[in-house]
Amino acid sequence: MSQKFTYNTRFPAVEDLRRQAKKRIPKFAFDYLIGGANEELNLARNENDFDHILLKPQYLQASGEIDMSVELFGRRYSAPFGVSPIGLQGLMWPNAPEILAKAAAENDIPYILSTVSTSSIERIAEVSQGKAWFQLYHPTENKLRDDILRRLTAVECPVLVVLVDVPAFGLRYKEIKSGLSMPPKMNIANILQTFACPTWGIETLRHGIPSFATLKPYMEKGLDLAQLGQFMNRTFTGKVDVEKIKAIRDLWKGPLVLKGIATDEDMQAAITLGVDGVIVSNHGGRQLDASESSINSLIHLASNPDYKNKIKIMLDGGIRSGVDLARAHAVGSEFNFMGRPFMYGVGALGNAGGEHTINMFKAHLFQVMKQLSISKISEFPKRLQKVL
Repeated sequence: MSQKFTYNTRFPAVEDLRRQAKKRIPKFAFDYLIGGANEELNLARNENDFDHILLKPQYLQASGEIDMSVELFGRRYSAPFGVSPIGLQGLMWPNAPEILAKAAAENDIPYILSTVSTSSIERIAEVSQGKAWFQLYHPTENKLRDDILRRLTAVECPVLVVLVDVPAFGLRYKEIKSGLSMPPKMNIANILQTFACPTWGIETLRHGIPSFATLKPYMEKGLDLAQLGQFMNRTFTGKVDVEKIKAIRDLWKGPLVLKGIATDEDMQAAITLGVDGVIVSNHGGRQLDASESSINSLIHLASNPDYKNKIKIMLDGGIRSGVDLARAHAVGSEFNFMGRPFMYGVGALGNAGGEHTINMFKAHLFQVMKQLSISKISEFPKRLQKVL
């Protein structure tokens, strides 16, 4: 069987989706999606360093029926990838969080909602049938943290992800030029750009101006943009340290994951704290331009048997194909998350974008597994040729 996943054949690759999405999303919003920190060197490394990982086929090796499902935190997912958390999703494409959360639930892969996304905890729990994970930007006030955790418990959120790699908002030149700092500011140039993207404009009018839906209960009514900026800086500017994770570990009884881990020191601290998993990530190259790629950090961390036996090691960053997924598993990733590819999908295809992108990646991965003569995700490390 060579193919069993249905998707729009006009867009068989992430790059096809990216080009189409660029035509349909206003430049200021598209720049926010694709942008990296400073000169965007780490953004490029995230993708390019996958090319150094070579796989070896074994054509005469017998293999069984392909099963790409993976068990993670007591639940079996249909594929070894999920949808990364992204802030301001509804700005890049109207209603994007609901589109992706629903598609992920229907296809049995995880979707992670960001604290600063544009749909609320409760709404995403509803459309995802209670399957969506949540990523916490740790607030400066424990009272707000505790209330968010209360809301997550009420909707029976299955996994809590705590973001640790944003002690300060990244310095991203594209956002500064367009006015899309935190929070976004609509200037004349941005407004004019919307006229070139009529579908985006119509859908925005239909779904409403995007806002930080999860945070609405904690904001004063009628805040203008300047006041909203002050609220965000006051509420979320601060370092996540060991003591803050200890407190969350005590409060949260379900699986706890730290996102943004990249070093031995932080990995050892996560294990000591009793965290269930880490997502190795550099925030999509959006925070520190001088750090190494996420895949290179993962290669180092996953090679330590002491870590692998104590904690789930997952990856987020730079994956653009099923071949990249295969490479990630070959060097030790146990699960993977992708952000930009899924946003390209909804930008290119609207409501059909989530379903398309999921099936596209499944088709890619299926083909690679057939080519390598393996039947399970756990067999990928046997097909690692070398890392250049």
